[in-house]
Order: sequence, then C-alpha cells, then structure tokens
Amino acid sequence: MTDTALKIERLGADARIARVTLNRPEVRNAFNEALIAELTQTFKTLGQDPALRAIVLAAEGKAFCAGADLNWMKAMAGYSWDENHADAGRLAEMLWTIYSCPVPVIARVQGDVYAGGVGLVSVCDMVVSLESAGFCLSEAKLGLLPATIAPYVVRALGEQASRRYFVTAERFGAAEAHRLGLVHKLAADEEQLDHKVELLLSAVLANGPAAVRACKKLVQDVAHAPITPALRDDTARRIADIRASAEGREGVQSFLNKSKPSWLG
Repeated sequence: MTDTALKIERLGADARIARVTLNRPEVRNAFNEALIAELTQTFKTLGQDPALRAIVLAAEGKAFCAGADLNWMKAMAGYSWDENHADAGRLAEMLWTIYSCPVPVIARVQGDVYAGGVGLVSVCDMVVSLESAGFCLSEAKLGLLPATIAPYVVRALGEQASRRYFVTAERFGAAEAHRLGLVHKLAADEEQLDHKVELLLSAVLANGPAAVRACKKLVQDVAHAPITPALRDDTARRIADIRASAEGREGVQSFLNKSKPSWLG
C-alpha cells in the first residue's frame, strides 16, 4: 500500500504549475474517506495561491479512478440514513472544491474512469485522455445512482447522453467521450498524452493570470443562466473591471505596441 493518497508537486523554475497525482494504484485510485479529505484540502490550499497558474490532476497505475473503494463500500453498507447523507456530503464538497477552484485544472487521464471517477474528470476544466481509456457510470448496476456527481457530469457529458449512460451503465470509450465533449483531446500513448497536456499548459500560461481566473468564473456563472437585464449588466461590469485593472491595461497596451506583457517574461 502507498503511504499517501496524493502526490503533490510544483513544476517549473517558478513553480507556477502544480501536479496533483492520485496515488492509490493498488486499488485503482478508488475513493475512500482519506482520499476525499485530502483532495478537498489540497484544492482549497492550491486555490488560495495567487502565484499558481494551472493544476494538472493525474493518477498512478493502470486506472485513473475506479470510483468507490470496496472497503469504503463495505462500511457504507451498514450506515444509517444520516451517516450516508454526511458521507455523500463530503464527496459533494470535494467535487465542488475542485470545480470552483479559481485555478484552471487539467485532467491527465491515463486509464479507466468509473462511477465517481467520471465525476472527478467532469469537474476539471480540460480533459486529455488516452484513446484506450474507458468510461462507465456504473452506479445503477449496484442499485445506486450517480447523484453527487450528476450536476457536473450532466454539464460535461450533456443531458441526452447522461440519460442513456446513467440508466444503462454501459461502458463507453474515450473516442465517444471526446465526441460528447467530456474529453477535449485524445492521445495514442503516454508520451503524446504528456505532450498534449503541455500544449494546454502553454496556452494557459500565455494569457493574463487574472484574466484566466476571471474567464473560468465567467463560464461557471453564465452557463445556463437566463439572459436577464441583471446578467447583461453583470457582464458589462466584469469587462469594465478588467479593462480598468493593471493587467488589462498592460495587455491592451502590449497588443497595440506589439510588445510582450509581463506575464510572458
């Protein structure tokens, strides 16, 4: 057994990138209380670092995340309703913490993703997957349902595809996940997987740090929101705020003067 549920590294000379690696390969990186707690605290801490520009969420071993740990499931079998509610609440809090993390999160999917693991991928902003990886929302096979992950999976996979895969619990491949929009980029092997993650990191790092965080928040706030006068005014205020900011002014002047802004070095 590994000693810690996660490995956390800071990458690059200026440590602007964090890599968080699920480190339970012997159980296919399945969730238990310890892993959920560690992920929650890790992303809360990383999200508070103003110097951090991106986070890569990766995994050790053959599977990315197989959902719930069997021992954890055995313990849950004897839980009361209140205990089940509290337990599910901790998973819901972990998913929300990653989803709402102000720093962009890139999932590096090197293997199969099952049940709650699909939720974990769905809360990431960008997903790069091996072509050989499989996905499955398997809860219904156990007489359960993917409730806590549903708000994120339905957004990422789409309502119609979610209707199918929630109720059939069929396995689907990375190519289908890509077609449906859950996965953004496919890779033939791990070398290509790392290369495509690096391309996304380079794209993020080329942009204004404050603008990137504001863009992530903007998408979350306007997605599915009715286009009311209040929303229109809110978006006008956001662009006014960033145009008037030091970063916004520098970015526009750099573009007009054909010079590099400070975030490009």
